[in-house]
Amino acid sequence: MDEETRKKLEEIAYILDQIIEDTSIPRNIRKGAKESKERLFDESQPLDLRSAGVISTLDELANDPNIPLHGRTLIYQVISRLETLT
Repeated sequence: MDEETRKKLEEIAYILDQIIEDTSIPRNIRKGAKESKERLFDESQPLDLRSAGVISTLDELANDPNIPLHGRTLIYQVISRLETLT
């Protein structure tokens, strides 16, 4: 993995951590963000498959009617960064 990809993954992890630690975001969304982070860093699959799966999961979370606006914004930031990896 090159340095640029590693840096992008660190940025994505930081944003996902913000979602995971924000108690104003519903528990199911925080749990989904945590599972997405774990999946993204599980190196048993190629990076493009991991990022595609995480994008799909986060897209579902972003469409949850209970998510606050700032949480949705963070999820869209992660999705846009993940799309640059593939």
